[in-house]
Amino acid sequence: MTLRSKLLATDGRVLLYGTTPPRDGSPPEVVETAAAKLIERVKPLPLDGLVVYDIQDESRRTAVPRPFPFTRTVDPRAYAKLLFSHTGTPVIAYKCIGDMSEAEWRSWLDETARDYAIDDLAIVGRPTSRGARYPLSLIDAIRIAVAHERRFTIGGVAIAERHGQPSSESRRMIDKASHGASFFVSQTVYHAGATIRMLSDYARDCEQAGVAPRRVVLTFAPVGREKTLAFMKWLGISIAPAIERAIQCGASPLAKSIEICHANLVRILEQDYVGRVPLGINVESVSINKDEINASVDLFHALADVLKTRLPRRSRTSIP
Repeated sequence: MTLRSKLLATDGRVLLYGTTPPRDGSPPEVVETAAAKLIERVKPLPLDGLVVYDIQDESRRTAVPRPFPFTRTVDPRAYAKLLFSHTGTPVIAYKCIGDMSEAEWRSWLDETARDYAIDDLAIVGRPTSRGARYPLSLIDAIRIAVAHERRFTIGGVAIAERHGQPSSESRRMIDKASHGASFFVSQTVYHAGATIRMLSDYARDCEQAGVAPRRVVLTFAPVGREKTLAFMKWLGISIAPAIERAIQCGASPLAKSIEICHANLVRILEQDYVGRVPLGINVESVSINKDEINASVDLFHALADVLKTRLPRRSRTSIP
């Protein structure tokens, strides 16, 4: 089955691995080396696809200083194309629409189809910024991308931490789906309760609206350093003080974080929305620290084993 068919299926599971492109301006040989290391790392994993992120400057989202300087990266489309050319593994390319106009967005989609041959996109809006006005809404960006002759498979982002504060994330997901979004990738999960509430409400709201839930791919990441924890919290990832202390004070912080992620996924899959909302996992490393990157592979195996025992592999029916 293709990645598209798995994303659109109403059952089964999807296994992804996420990565950030090298820094913008990196020489071609540096980009090739980074890709080779990634490919070697994920070669043993039973992946359905890779995810290549588009990093944006989120300084307008919060007054808290960014723990690490913002650095632009190589175009995610170019890195996605490089990874696909070496592995044949399908790639979901993220795109932050930023300040693009409708004309610029249409041109970007044409270029993506013509020069990069990408089929699967995850479209991201801008960080919340009071009073800011933009020429292109996220909903319009999704609608235009879905209508493109390339027939992109379009995904969106789901953030459990903002569910119910002040509005419903599940309702936002249904609205995005009504305009063509076929799947969602969550923000990194370290608060199982928030994710359970979002998925429970999403299943209920879809049933009340008479629509099929779209696939939700849950993102997890290992963490072993205080700096990485600080960065994750700056990104808006909810990490309870008790969880933070457990990781920092553990004999092996990385092993403890993997244990916590494993327990969180087990809790998430114990709920009655399983079987109604198609799910999947995406594992990433939010830092460039070698130990944390290597731990992401251990985390992938741990979480894939959970899915193997709790979610069937088969995929029968696709959403319309």
